[in-house]
Amino acid sequence: MTTHHISPALRVPPAPPAEAAAFFAARLSFQADVSDVHAALESDDPGFVLVDSRGEEAWAQAHVPGALHLPTAAIPERAASLLDPAVPVITYCWGPGCDGATRAALAAARLGFHVKEMIGGIEYWIREGFPVEEANGVARRAADPLTAPVGAVHCAC
Repeated sequence: MTTHHISPALRVPPAPPAEAAAFFAARLSFQADVSDVHAALESDDPGFVLVDSRGEEAWAQAHVPGALHLPTAAIPERAASLLDPAVPVITYCWGPGCDGATRAALAAARLGFHVKEMIGGIEYWIREGFPVEEANGVARRAADPLTAPVGAVHCAC
């Protein structure tokens, strides 16, 4: 008697293609990766405002050049005076282990802003070798070869 082996990765089978397409399209409408955000910020018109939702100490430690500092807790009181409702917002926080950018995106969306979250946060921004603004100016670290291709500007995915 032969037993059929089921892959641990397929114990729950993939969704039907149409459902998968809808899911992945929706996911992309809610998230942007650091490489795409960086490429957009390097252009003349990124088409969005990047919001760092972390607190003062984190902002002072390092932040994405050109980002707007708007801590999550301050969004309900300050967003209307700092953000243009016609310009999409992309939020970021520390990284994948932090849901601060998600909470900031939720707060902005509840106020009527079009919003996405930068997945990976500042952690992956730094790990991919993109510049950060620190107390002494702009710094750039070497890209982590586990998160970014060595010698390339982006992953080309």
